[in-house]
Amino acid sequence: MSDDELTFSHEINRNSAFVPPDGLCWLSVLSCLVLACSYVGSLYVWRSDLPRDHPSVIKRRFTSVLVVSALSPVFVWAWKEVTGVRTGHSLLALMGIRLEGMVPAAILPLLLTMVLFLGPLIQLAIDCPWSFIDGIKVGIDPSFWALCVSDMRWLRNQVVAPLTEELVFRAGMLPMLVPCAGPNAAIFVCPLFFGVAHFHHVIELLRFRQGTVSAIFLSAVFQFSYTGVFGAYTAFIFIRTGHLLGPVLCHSFCNLMGFPAVATALEHPRRLTLLTSYLLGALLFLLLLFPMTDPTFYSPPTPACSLSTVLGSVCS
Repeated sequence: MSDDELTFSHEINRNSAFVPPDGLCWLSVLSCLVLACSYVGSLYVWRSDLPRDHPSVIKRRFTSVLVVSALSPVFVWAWKEVTGVRTGHSLLALMGIRLEGMVPAAILPLLLTMVLFLGPLIQLAIDCPWSFIDGIKVGIDPSFWALCVSDMRWLRNQVVAPLTEELVFRAGMLPMLVPCAGPNAAIFVCPLFFGVAHFHHVIELLRFRQGTVSAIFLSAVFQFSYTGVFGAYTAFIFIRTGHLLGPVLCHSFCNLMGFPAVATALEHPRRLTLLTSYLLGALLFLLLLFPMTDPTFYSPPTPACSLSTVLGSVCS
């Protein structure tokens, strides 16, 4: 065992002396539920007959979710005060807002996610009419980014939604769930709030009659499953790295890529190449999942793990 790993182990053992108070789990779950309801409820404080993609609706909802997200540290602070939970980390550090290990936290999780999307990325490269040089030129063109920033839907999907959702559903909830359930279980409990929060889309789809009832609910179940798996992944990254930045960037990237178009790949003229890249990406992702999120890269011990009395593979 290296000196860094030995130091990390001693830090984990030192923090494992934390004993959760009685009733902690009920209070943690209730706090997460209130936080989730506050986030979703803030989307509906504005009365409007316009669809969710209308620019004026998006702007109003920006205001609402940004206010709730800004208040999420208050939720965690109040939870700490009521439960008496104490750690050697600051409130912001517990929520993944810290400078130590920021550079690897910004790069490695995003690269890992891009490995998982190797198939869709190659499919996009094959079907894209632009050459690689043309793509570079567009990427460094200020007018392209000015156009993106002026698009309310782009701002919502690539900036505001990833930032606010990760701040509320990962940085806000995981510090409250880890002392109760342990880091391993918290990774799978936290996405339940995230998945259920996305069911509010059903209300708008039914309201504007955007499909049959059965199709809308089937879509909602699929979205719950997808967001649940994704939420577990970003929760894993948050706990392993101790940073909010990685989950936000991965969330933004996944929103950009969308769900992998496997059905399209099966019908593609170069389907053998694409299916191979899909499979290769999945295998490499599984092989690199733990090495690329090794806590030793991110100034261990990570703050969330210092709240746990259950030491498992996620924290080491």
